[in-house]
Amino acid sequence: MSDSRPSPALPSRPRAKGEPRFPDGPKADPAGAHFERRIRSFQPRRSRVTHGQADALQRLWPKWGLDIDGRHTLDLTELFGNTNPVVLEIGFGMGEATAQMAAADPGTGILAVDVHTPGQGNLLNLADRNGLSNIRVANGDAIILLREMLTPDSLDGLRVYFPDPWPKKRHHKRRLIQPEFLTLAASRLRPGALVHCATDWEPYAQQMLEVLTGHPEFENTRPDGGYAPRPDFRPLTRFESQGLDKGHVVHDLLFRRIAHTADS
Repeated sequence: MSDSRPSPALPSRPRAKGEPRFPDGPKADPAGAHFERRIRSFQPRRSRVTHGQADALQRLWPKWGLDIDGRHTLDLTELFGNTNPVVLEIGFGMGEATAQMAAADPGTGILAVDVHTPGQGNLLNLADRNGLSNIRVANGDAIILLREMLTPDSLDGLRVYFPDPWPKKRHHKRRLIQPEFLTLAASRLRPGALVHCATDWEPYAQQMLEVLTGHPEFENTRPDGGYAPRPDFRPLTRFESQGLDKGHVVHDLLFRRIAHTADS
């Protein structure tokens, strides 16, 4: 019988100056100073890495991981080893929901982006344990990935589940779902691609609905122009469960990339 107890956290060991945290794993700042420093829509979270997560990062990062350095263009067919559709997921937490979606739809590749090292290790571990070869884990800024490393019309979907709501008014400019981001995303999404957002923060849900509705490259899949029920393919996430426990209402938004006609 296997031991289901969580792996203990790695003891902290002072690293020599310049020594990488995981020599064969994700880099601390893959893009470095090669691109202008914009207002970040994410805030890296520091937490302990377990032995299991560290082992997954060391073993599996060279196989299934990539650093977003912005210096080369990704060939998604080569990256996933097939010509199946690929969706981009921005922010996956500890990766449990991502792994469930990958298992339920093995014919779709998931390019999952985050900056949380324990979550990266956990998702790699889940993929390895469950034989999920349709997941690739990207480390770094999703904006640089979209702008510098993905080609036009290369994605079949975009998922943004429970992004940081940046609740304070002075921080609203840091929210990911903004008109400029949607314009960039639209250039990388194939016509008909689905954009799926979810949040338990009501003011952010309202902003998402407003900016997506007002963007000329997207149309709401809901005839009433409102929020959508949670689709069966999106499992409950840890953050969602926490929000529901607090009495939050979760909103899903399902928009489609418009296919323009030649004379439009």
